[in-house]
Amino acid sequence: MKLSNNKIFNFLDSFDIFLNFLVVDMSTCGKERPITIQLLQQFSIPLIAGVVVALLWANIDYQSYYNILHYKFFGNVDPHFLINDIFMLFFFGIAAVEITQSLLPGGDLNPIKKAINPLMATLGGIFGPITIFFLLNKVMGSTDYSRGWGITTATDIALAWLVARVVFGAKHPAVSFLLLLAIADDAIGLGIIAVFYPSPEHPVQPIYLLLTLGGMISAFIMRKLKLSSYWPYLIIGGSLSWIGLLKAGVHPALALVFIVPFMPAAKHDKDHPQYLMEVSLLETSTISKFECQWRLFVDFGLFTFGIANAGVPFSEINSLSWIILLSLLIGKTIGIIVFSNIAKLLGAPLPDGMNQKTLFLTGVIAGLGLTVALFVAGQAFTSPNLTSAAKMGALFSASIAILAIFLGKILKVKKK
Repeated sequence: MKLSNNKIFNFLDSFDIFLNFLVVDMSTCGKERPITIQLLQQFSIPLIAGVVVALLWANIDYQSYYNILHYKFFGNVDPHFLINDIFMLFFFGIAAVEITQSLLPGGDLNPIKKAINPLMATLGGIFGPITIFFLLNKVMGSTDYSRGWGITTATDIALAWLVARVVFGAKHPAVSFLLLLAIADDAIGLGIIAVFYPSPEHPVQPIYLLLTLGGMISAFIMRKLKLSSYWPYLIIGGSLSWIGLLKAGVHPALALVFIVPFMPAAKHDKDHPQYLMEVSLLETSTISKFECQWRLFVDFGLFTFGIANAGVPFSEINSLSWIILLSLLIGKTIGIIVFSNIAKLLGAPLPDGMNQKTLFLTGVIAGLGLTVALFVAGQAFTSPNLTSAAKMGALFSASIAILAIFLGKILKVKKK
């Protein structure tokens, strides 16, 4: 017995509505939520709280911290895996929504020509800190530190996003600029890990990226079929993409970055999260429903991300720690400014509303390596002493947040 397309679509819509009831109060957005919840989301209090808890826990009883995070309760599955490989899937998915919407008509990065500048700046955010790292290492370091250059390419997307919203305001084009830069930056960073810091347990196997391509093709077909529910995109496209990245040796948390842009989106400014405060979710586009219904889960779930990644015991601090910190701060800032201006000279201007002052602050904020840098540091060195020193440098980069907020006040940045 064959089902008509209409029956299939009606089933998917009903399935979508049913699943929405299973998600923790994600059917409301924005002003419909209590002001306390809004403030906690706006200032990423859960993430900050998670980082603080992890630091205290790891320095009071590191053994229990490690044992609980890496306790295998089902095969090779442990809390660390669930947080970094499963939960972060949705964080990067929400980040992809921000980028996709900014590329739509009326967005800060539309027309597409405006995206060239932040992508060029991404290259500056990679080569700048690497250059500074090797210069500083020659002056004040050691040949034993040379493998640490990859740590300086990292940008903590979650923390950078938070600080950017505090400095510029949630609607400033610099936020979308930084978000695109940070996602591309960390995508390159994951590639660096795969190529330069390979794991004997998970060798790089690019052939499996065909599964990720299959996920993208399936999402494209679903878009052509005008499926309005986001669940098929997540379950079919997302699963294929996740397995492909995992098997290929690339961090699978990026899986939805390749799927979300295919979700149907409205081509007008009303399809904005602000508009969701006033209309029914069923009247909005697929991509907006996904963002609205999962943002609360992601914002509060970052508490667990902070716990899983920021637990570094305070140990020996040496010149490697300072080299990494200075490379992140100075290298990211200079590299982003230089490459962004090169793009501008080549005919790819900054987005409307950005200037050299906001570009400078964007470069400073991009120096927030923290959790991503901690992850890379764990891959870069085999020596426990060097690993600890490198992680301290990554941890110190969190102080850049205070510097960025202070500079924002001094430079009198107008928030949007």
